[in-house]
Amino acid sequence: MKIEIAGPGCARCKATEKVVQEVCDELKLDAEISHIYDVREFLKLGVRITPAVILNGKIVISGKVPTKEELKKILLEEKK
Repeated sequence: MKIEIAGPGCARCKATEKVVQEVCDELKLDAEISHIYDVREFLKLGVRITPAVILNGKIVISGKVPTKEELKKILLEEKK
């Protein structure tokens, strides 16, 4: 599973990255997590509002810091 966080490095982007890492740890997911800081790069991926979470190339959250519960639901659904 590949998870990318898109955002310029603001507090909300860092908080999103922290939530992603914590949820992956809690669910014991083997995920490749990375952060895209370059605006041009995440615009190419279709991200218009940050922070965004991109799961296996698909934007699943955009414009807010996800809750752990919200992210768990999305990741578990993807894992099926």
